[in-house]
Amino acid sequence: MVTRYFLPLAICAVATSCIAPISVHRKPPATPQAVVLSPEQIKAVSGTKSPDPMAQAGRTVGAIRLVAARVAAGDSSAVPEYNYLLSRLIEQLVEAGVKPWHNVAELHDGQTKLLLRGSQPADLGMDERIIIPTDTIRFTGKYASDPEIRPGLGAPVVAFIPLEIRGIDQVRSEVRARSLTAVITFSGKTATIDLRDPFADESIMFGTRRYPLTGDFDAAVSYGLSKTRIDKLGLARLLNPQRFDGTAKLVRLQPYDPKRIPVLMVHGLQDTPASFAPLYFSLMSDQMIRERYQFWVFSYPSGYPYPYSATLLRKELNRMNREHPGHKDIIIIGHSMGGLLSRLMVTDVKDGIWRETFGKPPAETKMIGQSRKLLEESMIFDSRDDIGRAIFIAAPHKGSVLASNWIGQMGARLVKLPSFIADTRDVFLNVATLDSAGAKLNRAPNSIDTLSPNNRFVQAINKYPIDPRVPYHSIMGDRGKGDTPDSSDGVVAYWSSHLEGQLSEKIVPSGHMAHQNEEAFPEVNRILKEHLKSAN
Repeated sequence: MVTRYFLPLAICAVATSCIAPISVHRKPPATPQAVVLSPEQIKAVSGTKSPDPMAQAGRTVGAIRLVAARVAAGDSSAVPEYNYLLSRLIEQLVEAGVKPWHNVAELHDGQTKLLLRGSQPADLGMDERIIIPTDTIRFTGKYASDPEIRPGLGAPVVAFIPLEIRGIDQVRSEVRARSLTAVITFSGKTATIDLRDPFADESIMFGTRRYPLTGDFDAAVSYGLSKTRIDKLGLARLLNPQRFDGTAKLVRLQPYDPKRIPVLMVHGLQDTPASFAPLYFSLMSDQMIRERYQFWVFSYPSGYPYPYSATLLRKELNRMNREHPGHKDIIIIGHSMGGLLSRLMVTDVKDGIWRETFGKPPAETKMIGQSRKLLEESMIFDSRDDIGRAIFIAAPHKGSVLASNWIGQMGARLVKLPSFIADTRDVFLNVATLDSAGAKLNRAPNSIDTLSPNNRFVQAINKYPIDPRVPYHSIMGDRGKGDTPDSSDGVVAYWSSHLEGQLSEKIVPSGHMAHQNEEAFPEVNRILKEHLKSAN
C-alpha cells in the first residue's frame, strides 16, 4: 500500500539504500573439542591464507581421514571434529581455486597422494558458484534470525552465484543461493566430497551407522538477501517500473521438489520479497513445514497498475508450470497490493469487466495492437486451477483512502510510467463508456491510482466472488487499538481488508506490515498445517 507515506521521499530513498535488513559478516569458526586429533594437530591443519593452500589442503585431508574412520566406526563424538575439518578443507580449496566437482585434484597428505573428486546435485551448476562454509559467517540486521540448523554429520555451506557473474535480473530458473551439506568419504587413494541437498536428504549412511545430515536452512536466504540487496529496489521500482521490467520474476528459494507444496509469497507496493524474510524464517523453524512445503516468491516493479502486474504474475506462473509440470497446488500469500494480485489469481471474471467497461464483448470492441493485448490480459481472466488456497495479509480489497488523498496523489505524480501504459490509456478513453468521475485522471494510472476506492477496476472486481473451490483467509493489523468502527492498520481499513466467505480472519496488533508481526507467524503456520489435512 501507500507505505512510508512518501514523506519525505528523499529520506526514504537514502534509508532504503543504506540500511541493509540483513548484513553478512565473517567470523572465526568455533573450534570443536579434540577427540581424535590433538588440539595442536587441529590448529595446524585448519588454517587458511597459506603460502601453499594445496599443501595445506593435503594435510587437512590426511587429518580428516583419521577422524572419518572413527565416525564410520560409529563414534558420534568425533562428528563435530569431522564437520569442522571438512569446512576448513573447503575453505582451502576455494583459496587454491580448486573445484573438485568439475576436475579431479591431486593432494598429498604427507604420506600418500590422494585423488580428490566431487559430486553435486545435477541442477547445481557449480562452475558459477562460490562456496562459503556457514560456520564462517554471521548475520545482523532487522531481518536476521537465529540460524535454523539440523545437527548431524556434514559441513553446511552456501553455494552462491555472484552478481558480477549474473545480475539480479538474470537468475530465474535457478536458485541463486543454495543451502548444501558437504560430506567427504574415502576409498583407497580416492577422496570424494559429496555436496548434498539437506532439504532432500535427512540422513546419510556413513560406515556402519546412519547419521542425521546436517542442514542449515536459513543461511542461503540470509546470504542471498545480504548480497543481492533486493530490498533497495522497492522505491526505485515503484518510481520507474519500466527501468526494472526485467526484475519481474517468480523465483524459488530452494530446489524444486514435486512432493512438496509450493507456498508463493507476493509483496506489496514499494516493497520486495525481502519483507517476507521474518515470516519465512519463522516457518522454516518448524520441521513439518520444512518437510512438506517449498517456498517461492514473486518479485515485480510495483509502480505498474496492479491489474497489469497480475498479468506478469500469470506469465511467470505459466513458465513455472512449463518447467515443473504437475506440481502440487500452490498456496499464495499476498501482502498489501500483493494481496490484490493474489486475489486476481483466484477470481473468475472472464470478460465481465470488459463488457461493463466497453459496453460490448471483446469480439465487437474496435481496438487493435499492443493496447488491445495489454487490456485483454489485464481485464479478461479466470481463476487459476494451480492455486489451492490463498492468504491475504493487510490487503486493500476495496481500496485505501490514502491512495486518493493528497498523500497518495503526491506519490502517484512521482511514478514514471512507460509510454505503452499511456498509449493504452488513450485507447481506453476512446473506446470505454466512462462516467464523469472515471474520466478525471489526466494521466495514465499507476499502481497508486489503482488502489483508490474510487478506481473503476477496484469497484468492478469486488462484484466477483472468489472461486468457491479456493479456501481463503485474512490477516490484518489494528495497531493494537482493538475492535473499533474505524479500525485500521494506518494504511488499510478493516472494511477494506475484510472479505465475506473467508475461512478465518486474524487481527494482529500491528501497523500495515502485518506479515512481519510475530502474532501473524503462528497464524500462517496454523493455516499451512490445516491445509495438509486436506492435501493428504
